[in-house]
Amino acid sequence: MTTTPAHIDVSAIDFDVLGVWMDAEGLPEGPFENARPVLGGTQNVMVAFERGGVPYVLRRPPLHVRAKSNEVLRREARVLAALEGTGVPAPRLVAAQTADEPVFYLMEPVDGFNATTGLPEPHASDPAMRQRMGLEAAVALAALGRVSPDVLPGFGRPEGFLERQVPRWTSELESYGRLEGYPGPEIPLLRETAEWLERNRPRAFTPGVMHGDYHVANLMFSHAGPWVAAIVDWEMCTIGDPLLDLGWLVATWPSSQLQVPGLPAAEELLDCYAELSERDLSSVDWYVVMACFKLGIVLEGTHARACAGKAPKDIGDLLHQTTLDLFARAQTWISR
Repeated sequence: MTTTPAHIDVSAIDFDVLGVWMDAEGLPEGPFENARPVLGGTQNVMVAFERGGVPYVLRRPPLHVRAKSNEVLRREARVLAALEGTGVPAPRLVAAQTADEPVFYLMEPVDGFNATTGLPEPHASDPAMRQRMGLEAAVALAALGRVSPDVLPGFGRPEGFLERQVPRWTSELESYGRLEGYPGPEIPLLRETAEWLERNRPRAFTPGVMHGDYHVANLMFSHAGPWVAAIVDWEMCTIGDPLLDLGWLVATWPSSQLQVPGLPAAEELLDCYAELSERDLSSVDWYVVMACFKLGIVLEGTHARACAGKAPKDIGDLLHQTTLDLFARAQTWISR
């Protein structure tokens, strides 16, 4: 017999139905205990609980399902299953329900912390620990870059991946013009940056598994040391060029959410990655500039919506400034 904890929104999680499904999966039986929401930066619903003495985290789409919510979770579950045993630090998938909607899956809880919400001891008072944390972000990314794309057959579109990048994000930026009140992208050197990217695009790359949004806020670090306990939020995962993940890490480093002394410089991240990877980093500047270009355009979308009254003005202004900062950073890498 299952019980539904009173402090959890029963419209989000039907624990009786969940219990029947878990029984059919051969998972430990018993009442649900200590159910509580897991807070994070995603709109998906995450709930932690114990059953039969075993802890779990359930992830499902939001109550107001978006067009691709269920497909995103199907992809995530597939990715987590494929990564098991590869050496990549990621949440361990326990079981997934992907045939019906809403799609959901169970994973083991991660024993770790998000550095953007604060540092525990000994990390907070040990400069050497913080230095190594930054390098371990590159170590975990290098491990992902070594995974064969064969673990995810038919996943993504690696053919023409790099060729699609500038047109894809230029088109995204142009689409904001349909929002009434948006004056257009007032971004210095926007066209010049796009042209530089097209002229200097790497001619070839080795396809691999990409996280797609690799930055410090999507990492959980071990309480026991500087290591990455898990890379989380695999919504953007695809088969593409893993060096764009490296560019993304450098473009967002150090994160404005993680302004603590003792972190390694971006060049140290690159050196660490290079020592652990056989990938050709001779065009790494291109990947950093491409990451700045893409992320800047993504953030400009919120500014455009704010101009149209569809997002808070202060958030729109803040993200527009972040876009300007990213394009300025791109120029620094172009001129290196």
